[in-house]
Amino acid sequence: MGKKRPQTKAGKPQPTDAGIPVVGAREPCPCGSGRRYKACHGRAAAQAVTELVQRPFEGLPGECDWVALRELVPAATATLHLKGGLPDDVPSVTLATVLPMAWPALRRDDGSVLLALQNDTSSGDLSRDLADTLQRALTAKPGTPVAAQRVPADGPRLQDLIDPDAGFEPVVHSGFEFWVPDSENAAPEVAASLERANAAAIPTVRLAGVEAAYWCETPEKNHLRWVMPHPEEQLLDALARLHAAGRSSLGEGTRLVGSFRAHGLVVPVWDLPSAMGAKECEQPAAEFAERLADALATDAPLTAEERRARGGLTNRQVTLS
Repeated sequence: MGKKRPQTKAGKPQPTDAGIPVVGAREPCPCGSGRRYKACHGRAAAQAVTELVQRPFEGLPGECDWVALRELVPAATATLHLKGGLPDDVPSVTLATVLPMAWPALRRDDGSVLLALQNDTSSGDLSRDLADTLQRALTAKPGTPVAAQRVPADGPRLQDLIDPDAGFEPVVHSGFEFWVPDSENAAPEVAASLERANAAAIPTVRLAGVEAAYWCETPEKNHLRWVMPHPEEQLLDALARLHAAGRSSLGEGTRLVGSFRAHGLVVPVWDLPSAMGAKECEQPAAEFAERLADALATDAPLTAEERRARGGLTNRQVTLS
């Protein structure tokens, strides 16, 4: 994946007050009581976690790309368009995969806002957490980061704030220099964070010809990970039909190896030869999209061979979130 990090799960201890950060259960509580976190604010936090929302980005423009930027892509940005426009003193709002020092958001000196997507969150509704951070970033003092806090259960969600008709176009970067306008003169702690992040980033490219498909390079082989919007059962049946017919690959030396679930969507994964770059994926991916559309339109019962193919695919399926 683009960057390993802890996943938000229902039942995980979370902060109970805006000024009380999450720490290890056996560590001293940051409130200064002298008790362990699990016996102090952690106890109330465990009772305050909301029910996990399975598809937090449903209804947003570009839902599949939101999932990809949350789970697959190391360095990317996308301009966000808000309902009713931006405040006069906020020239732009940009979604970013991650920010330095794991800040949830940053209000730059010029008033623009960066909102981080890959941070751990305080509840089971990622959309509500991000909306709360965004609202606080819009009114934060320029030149300051925005801290994490517990989110009100009745607060707005991203779907309440973002213009559904404006579109969503991610831009994948080779590194994290987008963090600061002048990375060469960045503060020492930011420069150090930038260096660490760039060293850990996996080269990733978003395909141009199909939606939400991301090529990535690893030392042994390359991969294509494709976030798809179709209902899970229908998609798995379609993939099984293609797999049983020998039509699920993206060309010689490639193989559909399985899939995973992320935020309510299924993400098929292909192994690719190390010599197969993103450009070489474009035409095979477009052709596969056509084959998949035909398979999705088929409602006949699966044959015995197709059921075996489906079983093989589901046995290799994991859930990220």
